[in-house]
Amino acid sequence: MAVRSGMFGAVVAAAAAMVLACAGAGSAAPRSATVGSVQAGQDACGAYASELVAATKAAEPGPAPADLRAFGASTQSVAYHQPKQLPIGLWSMASVTLRAPATHGTVRLALTSKGFSTDSMEIQRWIAAQHRWVDLTASSSDDSFPTRGTFSFSFATAASPGHPQTVALRMQDLDRPGSLSVAASYADGHGHTYRDPAVGAAVTRPRSSLTGWPAHTTLVRGGAAQSFTLTVKNTTDRTYPAISTLFYAYGMGGSQVLTPRDLVLEQYQAGHGWTALPLVASGCDPGMSVVPRPTAGVRLAPGASATVRLRLAVAGTAPRAVTRAEAGLAVQSGDTSLASSSLPFRVGG
Repeated sequence: MAVRSGMFGAVVAAAAAMVLACAGAGSAAPRSATVGSVQAGQDACGAYASELVAATKAAEPGPAPADLRAFGASTQSVAYHQPKQLPIGLWSMASVTLRAPATHGTVRLALTSKGFSTDSMEIQRWIAAQHRWVDLTASSSDDSFPTRGTFSFSFATAASPGHPQTVALRMQDLDRPGSLSVAASYADGHGHTYRDPAVGAAVTRPRSSLTGWPAHTTLVRGGAAQSFTLTVKNTTDRTYPAISTLFYAYGMGGSQVLTPRDLVLEQYQAGHGWTALPLVASGCDPGMSVVPRPTAGVRLAPGASATVRLRLAVAGTAPRAVTRAEAGLAVQSGDTSLASSSLPFRVGG
């Protein structure tokens, strides 16, 4: 992988995997894909996540002191704060500051989204006594794609105008870019509801682009490889600590299927040239996948970009009954799929 990092000097990885429909039980149909373009991440056949290198899960840190500072004017009974950007797949810190003279009540966050469903939002609050993050209660909706939702939690407080109390929150969107507006309120249980004006934010993600894969690619058995390049640039204002990638392929014809020995995948690395990336049969039988190097993912700072260069060929031993196949690349941040590109091809010769 070749890395470019402007002023931030960041090291970045690009990511890979097209999610494909698999034959047989237990497979999931993918969302539609556009050849040669990158879209929002798709659901896997339930298999490729196991191919990613498992990271050791450390105890999650609590909020920093800055996340617990009071926001809003001294006359505001409730004040909500969130950053201007909410990068997909990363927790973003937010908070609610209470000054209402009440001892117990309910905080509600009314969400309005554009470009994605509020069902894809996760919001948690920090409970210092238990030293853990807990999910907020989310309202249910019968809509298939709701753009309005409510998260709430009960809270005991000794807040007052002169002694504000701040509740640390964190939130993330797991779907696609857009915008999010949050209006906070606090009901004291005695008929008084205090409200704060809505606060907006842009929901963002790194930009990905795929080049070098023609719309009607044919790979001849035993013939030349097709090279292609995935470029990822972090256009958000946050650092992604571990961008990982995956290549995925699947092909079937009649009773015959492509196996890892039937495809030859290589990755270009500076100083080493083209090196083999052996594919591994995955749980999405008869699919196969591999994580391009570096397998553990890399840090991607704001403004930094990187490329992963691959080339794919079909071995001469590939079964004759298979004349069409699918492959792909996807960008991942942890367990969240940020983007994916489809790489369909014909098998000739």
